[in-house]
Amino acid sequence: MEPITESQIRTCFVNCSKGEALRMGLPRELEETPWADLDFLGWRDPGAPERAYLVVEREGSLVGLSLRASGGAARGFGARSMCSVCLTTRTGGGVALMTARRTGAAGRNGNSVGQYLCSDLQCSLFVRGIKTTVNGHDLDESVDLEGRIARAVGNLDSFLNRVLAP
Repeated sequence: MEPITESQIRTCFVNCSKGEALRMGLPRELEETPWADLDFLGWRDPGAPERAYLVVEREGSLVGLSLRASGGAARGFGARSMCSVCLTTRTGGGVALMTARRTGAAGRNGNSVGQYLCSDLQCSLFVRGIKTTVNGHDLDESVDLEGRIARAVGNLDSFLNRVLAP
């Protein structure tokens, strides 16, 4: 992913108001973000942990989604959940149900789409092996790095398609 600015982030959101985009908490240390290792920028709002955001480059422009993380009780340390984007299996609440309000009339009517995502939205780093899970190993796969990246991007694109569908 190419580096993006605060202004670009705040103006690319498609499922929240301009006021909400202006008030959102941005990721800390934005200038230190490892852009070359990211397929999308994702973060939890430092001032409102139930809020999360992701920005992805799609068809030559940036698309931002405002998300809500499930407020349910964290599962036990031994319980495992799998992120539907990077397919990383995590324990201890490392995966959360994130919902995005749909765009257009559907979103104004309260319709939303949910997806299980890494709680910290660091899927790109898990796919590349830069971050690892607490248990120290992930699924053994025969898919190479490029294939894993393509799969994660495809999974995220599928989620975006459901949010952006008329």
